Amino acid sequence: MARNLEFNEEEAIKKAMEVFWKKGYGGTSIRDLAEAMNIKISSIYNTMGDKHQLFIKCIRNYTQTRAIEAQNSTSRMRSPFKAIINFIEGAVHTILYSPNSCLAIKTTFEVAATDPDLQAILRDDHEFTYGLLTGLIKKAVELKELPEDTDAGTLADFILNNFTGWHESYIIHQNPVRIKKMAKYLIAQISK
Repeated sequence: MARNLEFNEEEAIKKAMEVFWKKGYGGTSIRDLAEAMNIKISSIYNTMGDKHQLFIKCIRNYTQTRAIEAQNSTSRMRSPFKAIINFIEGAVHTILYSPNSCLAIKTTFEVAATDPDLQAILRDDHEFTYGLLTGLIKKAVELKELPEDTDAGTLADFILNNFTGWHESYIIHQNPVRIKKMAKYLIAQISK
């Protein structure tokens, strides 16, 4: 007879994600995870695998949740251009006011370069976001909210690469005014 799990796996993953978010993958021990999740170390191994497998689950959960939120947020707006602006402002808010910033970007900088499993998840996350933005940009062009010669793919790449630079800048300088000015400049550039 199968043993009942003594914990809610979804809640446990959220708690583990918070630890990885704060300490990074390399700085997190299996003991840290067990304490945060309020379960025994053996229970982690028996139900979720090793630290790497748990991290994969956390990153997958994070990117899937973020994709749903982005889709819901942008689909509620009538103007695709305003949805793009809202998306940019959302990135600024995450950088400045979320206690741990973006887990996907942190993971990319820390371990994704040498981990094919994480690369695959983060690539899918990037492709989703890229697709969401290119779709909004194309609709904005159709509605004449953006110039007809706008290259949707290039503009989407430009916006996404700005986000990565803003994260790095904020980690180094901790200057919210600087981030807000860069966002304002980006919005002004795409509004021309």
